[in-house]
Amino acid sequence: MGEPNVQTDPGSHLLELTLEAFRVAHLAAAAAARGVATSSKELFGEVRDHERALDSLDRDIDDLVTTTITRVSDEEAGTLLACMKFGISLERIGDLLLSFVNRAESVAAHVDHDDIRDLTMMSSHLERMLADVEVSFRTRSLDKAVNVLRADTEIDRLRNVITFRHLEPSEGLRRLDSFHLLFMAQEIERAGDHVKNMAEEVCHLVSGRTVRHVLRSYDRPVEQLFLEHMKAKG
Repeated sequence: MGEPNVQTDPGSHLLELTLEAFRVAHLAAAAAARGVATSSKELFGEVRDHERALDSLDRDIDDLVTTTITRVSDEEAGTLLACMKFGISLERIGDLLLSFVNRAESVAAHVDHDDIRDLTMMSSHLERMLADVEVSFRTRSLDKAVNVLRADTEIDRLRNVITFRHLEPSEGLRRLDSFHLLFMAQEIERAGDHVKNMAEEVCHLVSGRTVRHVLRSYDRPVEQLFLEHMKAKG
């Protein structure tokens, strides 16, 4: 007799693919952050490799969801749809990081210290957000998801700092370089928005409520939360 034919659970395989996509996106953001700080062609090449991997993972996730979703429960279908949304968002983040490093290479010889510092901080912040949203999904942690939602404001702030710097006339600043730097800041900001959207999806997946309701509960005074806890126990 031959070995028994054991089929892999499609839901488990889909989860593995999604977590792998999170891992690859995190590596891409880390390489982009170090690359812009050091103007390393090797690190820029790593981002390009990761972008191609994310494209492939997105296709695999989409195909698996399409062939599986009609054969699972409503609850499992919700998780499958979340995985598909994450795959799309992570693939788009890969595209944005690819454009980011392509621009970084073209302006590497002309970027001043302040821009390097702020762009490195933005991409490092994106890296941390990606790590946190992956943990929030894997562990179904509302706390982590809410932290990601709140962390996005720092990327927005740094984007504004770079924008104002390059809107002011400055001697020796080439207009084309400013154009690329403004788009680099915008690309990281848009990538952060995709991470925030994934955190919102985790909030809905875990709580069944909209982000607005989740954040409202997090913003309540401690005294109110304690009274509600005691009421629920009684």
